[in-house]
Amino acid sequence: MGYPLWLPLVAWMGLIFCLSAQPDLPHPSNGWLDWLMSSVAHLLLFAVLAILWARALGQGRRSWLTALALTLSYALSDEFHQIFVPGRHADPLDLAFDALGAVSGLAGWVWLRRRISISPKSRS
Repeated sequence: MGYPLWLPLVAWMGLIFCLSAQPDLPHPSNGWLDWLMSSVAHLLLFAVLAILWARALGQGRRSWLTALALTLSYALSDEFHQIFVPGRHADPLDLAFDALGAVSGLAGWVWLRRRISISPKSRS
């Protein structure tokens, strides 16, 4: 849990905060395409955040659950923050995509960590 592991996490949280503080982000004029891009952005932003939390907290099931709880807490605070930004609003659907991104990111991280830890000799 050294300093370098926490730096990307804090920087990513800062990026999410800055994006949420923008009154109007560029988006396509097509309604469904705008929804799709926004949903994918939420998925990716919070998948990365969950992975960065897991990386900073270390290995183990408890750290992954803690990473998920901290990511979901940040997602909730992000939606709350948007209430106070002109032109923005809190959206439960965004929160759902944040949660889906966090769970997906952690599942991928756990899968990758386990896959890497399997030695070639143990497969034969």
